[in-house]
Amino acid sequence: MDLQLNDKSVVVTGGSRGIGLAIADAFAAEGAKVALCARGAAGLEAAATTLRRHGGEVFTQPCDVGDGHQLTGFVDAAAEALGGLDVMINNPSGFGNTDDEAGWKAGIDIDLMGVVRGTWAAVPHLAKSAAPSILHISSISGIGPAGNIPYGAVKAAVIQLTQSQAMTLADRHIRVNCIAPGSIEFPGGLWEDAYHNNRQRYDSTLARIPFGRMGRPEEIGRVAVFLGSPMAGWVTGQTISVDGGQLLQ
Repeated sequence: MDLQLNDKSVVVTGGSRGIGLAIADAFAAEGAKVALCARGAAGLEAAATTLRRHGGEVFTQPCDVGDGHQLTGFVDAAAEALGGLDVMINNPSGFGNTDDEAGWKAGIDIDLMGVVRGTWAAVPHLAKSAAPSILHISSISGIGPAGNIPYGAVKAAVIQLTQSQAMTLADRHIRVNCIAPGSIEFPGGLWEDAYHNNRQRYDSTLARIPFGRMGRPEEIGRVAVFLGSPMAGWVTGQTISVDGGQLLQ
């Protein structure tokens, strides 16, 4: 299937590793021009090297998505470098994991407001696209009760935000959708760390996944590249769980 993404311009926040990098890679493999941001310049350069094997244009810029000024500057610079903006992927995660002021602040400032501000910055550019799309990355923790209370709450807010934005942006033909990943394992990620340092948590989570394994970042990337493409042109306001049936347990 031709996803009609050749030479489309795609921005991915939090794109230097894990899910963000896998999403960027999936778009680059389809011929899209890709812009990435993350806090670390070294990680961005390594990610850019990975993406350039597809032969397309890659733009990177360090950015703290919790800082609205930095985030707007990145999106504007990316649109300038790529010649416009067709797809905005909001993939921030501060992963506030404590039920206290610090945990809630990290979740709200990054996981929620990083999505809100990313959308604010992207919409003026997306409005000029023939097939504009926004995709938020939430979590299945936002769909049901979560042990990590602030994380679950802000991810639930992102799911609701997806519906509201889809409705308000429909008159400009800007689609807004969301992916809710389950437990995804990758080098340097939460579940690799749990495997080595909290095996009880790892094993108990694995036991609740009907497919019998953790997910892989590229499995999120494949769904993202379809939802962001013109081939999903009649899909908006939806949240797709990609979790191997984890929510079914």
